[in-house]
Amino acid sequence: MEIRKVGVVGAGQMGSGIAHVFSLAGYDVLMNDISAEGLNKALSIIGRNMERQVSRGKITEEEKTAALSRIRTTLTLTDIAKSDLVIEAATERETVKQAIFEDLVPHLLPHTILTSNTSSISITRLASRTDRPEKFMGFHFMNPVPVMQLVELIRGIATDDPTYQALLKVVQSLGKTAASAEDFPAFIVNRILMPMINEAVYTLYEGVGSVRSIDESMKLGANHPMGPLELADFIGLDTCLAIMNVLHDGLADTKYRPCPLLVKYVEAGWLGRKTDRGFYDYRGETPVPTR
Repeated sequence: MEIRKVGVVGAGQMGSGIAHVFSLAGYDVLMNDISAEGLNKALSIIGRNMERQVSRGKITEEEKTAALSRIRTTLTLTDIAKSDLVIEAATERETVKQAIFEDLVPHLLPHTILTSNTSSISITRLASRTDRPEKFMGFHFMNPVPVMQLVELIRGIATDDPTYQALLKVVQSLGKTAASAEDFPAFIVNRILMPMINEAVYTLYEGVGSVRSIDESMKLGANHPMGPLELADFIGLDTCLAIMNVLHDGLADTKYRPCPLLVKYVEAGWLGRKTDRGFYDYRGETPVPTR
């Protein structure tokens, strides 16, 4: 089966990035969101990011124009059911994802492949809520999608080989690299990354170091391009907490217990860059640590 039409559910940071790379690769993209404002914002961000690529010589003006013309939007979820490939990129809450798939299933084409961009939730469990677990996979892009080269491919227990091979071919067509991961909580990247971020929050919580000293230590002492607390703000503290909860619940090991300070920040609505406050305050000209 040739995949030409791609439906993306969610126009946030991940959904807009996914639409960006697929449209540049020549796919027709239909992006869905519950908010017209969210869709308009996503199109604006995609346009700005592509313009940046043009200015850096990564793509031509003609390629940008053609790619943007291949992106359409809709507020009606079932409109994307006629796609060859559906990529769910909604919030990292299992109940939300399950509801999306249950609404889509009655309207899908027989050959449509369903995928989730989840960074931690069981693919097998999500697939079980659909009529096609054999055509369901985890399709985990890294953030920011236009920049990061890795895509995790996660098979559920029922995923068949033609589905895996089809998605592997798609990843190659995007100019990215696929890594196959087993269906365990948080897969590969976040199984390693999120406990490190959580430990950085514990280091702050216990007074071992300040926000700035923790981030500078990891950048200068471990050669990380971004400190773990700065990275947490970039990802979204609510997403970090959701993934840690999946690890803690799924693996039943206290080493994955979310730091109480991370919980407190999320309860306060300080979710990082998207709310202008997290471990840094972004409301001024330069970010200022909040602790």
